[in-house]
Amino acid sequence: MATIQRFVLTGAILALAVLSGVSQAQERHGRGGPPPGYRSPHWQFDNRYHHDHYYPSRGYVAAALPGGSISIGFHGGSYFYQGGVWFRPQGPRYVVIAPPIGIVVPLLPPAYTTLYIGGAPYYYANGAYYATAPGGYAVVEPPPGADAAQPAPVLPPPKPAPDPILYPRNGQSPAQTEADRQECNRWATTQPSAMADASVFQRAVAACMDGRGYTVR
Repeated sequence: MATIQRFVLTGAILALAVLSGVSQAQERHGRGGPPPGYRSPHWQFDNRYHHDHYYPSRGYVAAALPGGSISIGFHGGSYFYQGGVWFRPQGPRYVVIAPPIGIVVPLLPPAYTTLYIGGAPYYYANGAYYATAPGGYAVVEPPPGADAAQPAPVLPPPKPAPDPILYPRNGQSPAQTEADRQECNRWATTQPSAMADASVFQRAVAACMDGRGYTVR
């Protein structure tokens, strides 16, 4: 099974300006074009199945990963995923790619289109099709009949819980806090059911941070 690690808040301002908040930008600017201030030409509009969202174009090279990216090992390679966008390392940078067939992510993109094809549900976003699989959702080949499929109405997803606030109890520096946060995120992914249940993952992170001298609220 793919090894999954959660990466948080990469500190490169350029990458944040272009890529951070990709899912929020997609939600706000589905039809009206890339969000104001996004001057990069590396955006494409995905209107298949009335998905109507913008994504960084495949082949675009980013200086750093956007915050909240998930690292996934697959067939000996390293991949990163955030908001329906896939990256692969290219030297010290990261190139936007099409995801390999069979790779599994724990969560669907914030914006996706549900399709029922042959009586089975599929989920579409940014040129990729996903189907339920052990541990989350697997990228699959376009299923037979995908060209004629119609999107199914879906309820808007629940508003995500805000990120917890960390209070260092022992005077830890911001750099140490971030290092501890990353270590706790990685450790939390090893706990049973953590990658299938966000509440389990968050409780594991909170317990780890508490043990390292932080109050989590």
